[in-house]
Amino acid sequence: MRKTILLALVMMTSASFCLAAEGPKKDKKKKKTETVKVVEPVTLNSQSDSISYAMGMEMTNGLIPFLIDQMGVDTAYMHKFIEGFEAAIDKEKNNKELTAYGAGINVARMVNTNMIANARRNMKDITDSIGTDKFNQGFLAALHHDYLHFNDSSATAYLSATREAHLKKNLKTGEDFLAENAKKEGVVTLPSGLQYKILRQGNGPVATNNDEVEVKYEGRLIDGTVFDSSYTRSEQTNKFRPNQVIKGWTEALTLMPEGSMWELYIPQNLAYADRQAGQIPPYSTLIFKVELEKVIKPEVKNETPALDKTQKEGKPKKAVTKKK
Repeated sequence: MRKTILLALVMMTSASFCLAAEGPKKDKKKKKTETVKVVEPVTLNSQSDSISYAMGMEMTNGLIPFLIDQMGVDTAYMHKFIEGFEAAIDKEKNNKELTAYGAGINVARMVNTNMIANARRNMKDITDSIGTDKFNQGFLAALHHDYLHFNDSSATAYLSATREAHLKKNLKTGEDFLAENAKKEGVVTLPSGLQYKILRQGNGPVATNNDEVEVKYEGRLIDGTVFDSSYTRSEQTNKFRPNQVIKGWTEALTLMPEGSMWELYIPQNLAYADRQAGQIPPYSTLIFKVELEKVIKPEVKNETPALDKTQKEGKPKKAVTKKK
């Protein structure tokens, strides 16, 4: 990347020489003649000059595709790009001014390509859309210290309150789902709030927190969105201890016999609560299909009795005889 950027800078210098050599041009559509800056021919007075010049030309390889593909430059406006390059290398220009101007252009590009897209992803469940114009207006208002509608702290507070209201709505949706689900045939509700339904009953051992289990699973939100599935991976089973996962899983895995397949309905407080976990929004009730393939008990090491010194050295013990 660094090399490519250097290529871009050198290319602008070479291109400026080429355009300037053509001399002033007349625009037939305009009455006035526009004067093009004339650049003195380059002279190479030493080996160092020649190497520098040749290196500059060589470094332009691949520059145009980079400008088009990576920086979005329309080659019809290369003359403007050259102007910017020349201004940036001109020692008589105000470098601080150019730095600020260039930073504004770069941040605007970041806003248009990344920031607005991220805002839309973050708020997709809360609002239908994030308007580009209003986003930019709010962005500029903060830079101009225009606090007609919000200031920095009130904008943050407003967004936090909006998100919190949405999360509480998500919490209520999960509670309503569990209340209705508890009425369905075959669904068992435990005192913790965990619900499960037996899809296949195994007859193997039941795991403890010290055991390891091998499971297959699929997790989804109550709207049906699948957020994780071991069935889609080449290695479909996962191995871990029951106490290494969310509370709802821990409780279920220490109740299921080996060979069972259960469907779990996990309240948010037994899952990720107010945390965002990948595709899982805060306060989400989760549904898992879990197949308990195997319960692996810890290995018990057999302890051997300690040997005395004579046995370690391979010497037989002397018989002890009682005196009469």
